[in-house]
Amino acid sequence: MRSVAIRFLCCSAVLLGIGIEGRGQEAAKDPRVGLKPGLRDAGQAARNMELVASLPKPEGFFDPKAPGGEPMPPDRTTTAAPSGTATPPAEQAAGAAPAPQRSASGLNFANSDLAFSGSLVFIGNFNGFNSYDIETAKKPQLFASVVCPGGQGDVSVHGNLLFMSVEQTRARIDCGTQGVQETVSAERFRGVRIFDISDVKHPKQVADVQTCRGSHTHTLVTDPKDTANLYIYGSGTGTVRPGEELAGCSAGDPKDDSNTALFSIDVIQVPIAAPEKSRVVNRPRIFADPATGAISGLWPGGDHGPGTQNTSLTNQCHDITVFPEVGLAAGACAGNGILLDISDPVHPVRLDQAADSNFAYWHSATFNNDGSKVIFTDEWGGGTRPRCRATDLPNWGADAIFDIVDRRLRFAGYYKMPAAQTEQENCVAHNGSIIPVPGRDIMAQAWYQGGVSVFDFTDSAHPREIAFFDRGPIDATRLITGGFWSAYWYNGNIYGTEIARGLDVFRLTPSAYLSQNEIDAASLVRSTEFNAQHQKRITWPANAVVARAYLDQLVRSNGILPARAREVKTALDRAEKIHDARDKGAAAVTDGLDTLATELESDAAAAATPDAARLRSLATTVRGRSAGLR
Repeated sequence: MRSVAIRFLCCSAVLLGIGIEGRGQEAAKDPRVGLKPGLRDAGQAARNMELVASLPKPEGFFDPKAPGGEPMPPDRTTTAAPSGTATPPAEQAAGAAPAPQRSASGLNFANSDLAFSGSLVFIGNFNGFNSYDIETAKKPQLFASVVCPGGQGDVSVHGNLLFMSVEQTRARIDCGTQGVQETVSAERFRGVRIFDISDVKHPKQVADVQTCRGSHTHTLVTDPKDTANLYIYGSGTGTVRPGEELAGCSAGDPKDDSNTALFSIDVIQVPIAAPEKSRVVNRPRIFADPATGAISGLWPGGDHGPGTQNTSLTNQCHDITVFPEVGLAAGACAGNGILLDISDPVHPVRLDQAADSNFAYWHSATFNNDGSKVIFTDEWGGGTRPRCRATDLPNWGADAIFDIVDRRLRFAGYYKMPAAQTEQENCVAHNGSIIPVPGRDIMAQAWYQGGVSVFDFTDSAHPREIAFFDRGPIDATRLITGGFWSAYWYNGNIYGTEIARGLDVFRLTPSAYLSQNEIDAASLVRSTEFNAQHQKRITWPANAVVARAYLDQLVRSNGILPARAREVKTALDRAEKIHDARDKGAAAVTDGLDTLATELESDAAAAATPDAARLRSLATTVRGRSAGLR
């Protein structure tokens, strides 16, 4: 046992009453079960959301001989490395050379993550990246394509700079397609590429920051105290390259080599005015045991006892999500979920950590809007295996929801997309984002060939699915890796990157679980940039739509008396007829709004959570509406 205290979550075979959203719907009634297979003509099922546009991948980003991808080899284990990783993340012998160049599970043309800037969406791909014009969401158009192989190809944007993660050993500094055959080569590139996209149609690579393990994913980190620089947290999960190729790289055992490239992340400084000077400025030991100083201080790898998962060794992070406005980051780090203080982004400090006997590989993290909760995902099977079958436990390959209390992680519940999938569909929890509905915590999430699931986790212990979209498997008899890599909300729509098929655009539709007012209030939030791993606090205007969204929630939960609800509706209707203080009757309307706001505040004092918070927010919005009319 290591001396560092790690809280464990257990009990997998017998599900406890902790709010697991499992196979809640009977399989026979769920339209996602039994969908017709096919690459371009697969069956579709949707509830409370609709597909409004779909574009295939452009030429150069799929294999003409196998447009849907290559079949996966037989499943030999119940655990797997993260998607595209050359070797399992848990072990690498000291001084080992990079793995031989090979297809990363047939993913060399796979679509990966996406980022947004203005009216453009950038989609990463193991073979480069594409940009699409989404000014009209229903009619997205391919804008530009850049071939630059290397995988994983995750992208982020900041101003006129685009960042791309590169981890495969085939990648070249010059973006060439011929690959690199030598074990040690000055032509190989593994790390973070930086492009100037001032001219999006003709991006220019201005920097290439080499790292010891490459960059499987990366996270942009802003510091309000240092506006001249941008920082990147680089997460490498591949083999450590030899020191002969990049000085200072070692895969040594931490007991013998304190400078090992394992058990750390990379912190890259990017001078915004001179990105060509970007460099690694720290490799913080965020997994260290605070009592002994041992850098390998978290989960040692292995199972947690009979009936539990075999969890990866914590010597890396797969994904780190930052929330600079609250000074926190959440790291999904193989064998642990960790909470970091990033008030000094160059020197992040671990605040807390959690282990889970149901998790195989902690993969990604998402905060709610006020930073009081975080969702961690488990990529059991590495994203390339079927892990949503009827026989799979609903808390394996799922989300774990934590409340953040006094900067500590407090487990609350699990969520897993509830529709059973087939042996031909790779499925497990993957990337998603918050949908900015005021008064609620709602997330859209990709589940590979399990489709897109939208769920409410306002009650952390009892999450509930409220919308979904799914297709049938790519192939009727063979498992071909596909489905949604990411599903993110941006300016009124959900955008999904389909690994094998291309780009999908969705819109939410009103239902008993989500009203049109709530959808409209979420759509009021407009962003000029969006990177899922860099979260920003969202605020809503003192708008009648926002007030009506809160009112719908209160009526749905019986959190407001019917008479008071009628008063709110009447007051908002009257205010809609007033344009400014000069209008006839304006004073009476604004006075009435102020009086109503005071009464709502009084109601909130006697209400229970979360209705109390919604009543206070409704009161604030009503009062703001009054102020706007004076």
